[in-house]
Parts: sequence; structure tokens; C-alpha cells
Amino acid sequence: MNTDDLILKYIDIWNERDRAARDALMTAVLTDDSLYSDPDYAGLRGHAELSEAIGRAHGKFGDLRFTLGTVISAHHDRALFTWRLGTVATGYDVVEFRGDRISGIIGFFV
Repeated sequence: MNTDDLILKYIDIWNERDRAARDALMTAVLTDDSLYSDPDYAGLRGHAELSEAIGRAHGKFGDLRFTLGTVISAHHDRALFTWRLGTVATGYDVVEFRGDRISGIIGFFV
């Protein structure tokens, strides 16, 4: 899976409302010990913690969906990209790769 495909699959995780399906995506896309941080959450470690946070976020987002904006740059084991949440929010994420999965995500809201 190339960088863009992996980032798109990561976006799919945030859009998946079914916990079991979301967890299956996480297994394919994120390392077991992945670390997630954004302005609302600091240091979520592993699939369970991130999946719970995503589930709570769905209650706030309603039917809004995340879309990929632009993969700005990728080098070595990192990539920077933009995303949108419907028409109400945008942001940047930096992801770190280990092998063919994402091991770290740092999100920024604009």
C-alpha cells in the first residue's frame, strides 16, 4: 500500500461508525502500539483508546464525514496532509510510518 492509500485508509477509520469494522481497519492500518495526539487528546495509545475516542467523536459530529485534502509532503517515514470534516472543520495531520502501517499521528485543528 502506498503512502496516499494508507492515509486514505486512516481517514476511513475516522468515518467508520461500526466498532468492529473500525477495529478491523485499525488492525490493517495502525501498529498495535500506535500513538495518537491532537488538541483534544494527548497520548492515546493503541487501537482501543483511539477507537473509543472516535466513537465519542461521532456523537459530536453527527453525519459529518472526514475527507482527505492534500498530501502536502512525504519523506522517509513521515507524511503531512490536510483533512476536512464536512464544511465545519479543517486540519493537518503528521503521520509516522513503521513498515507498512502508521505508528503515530499528530493532529492539528485550523
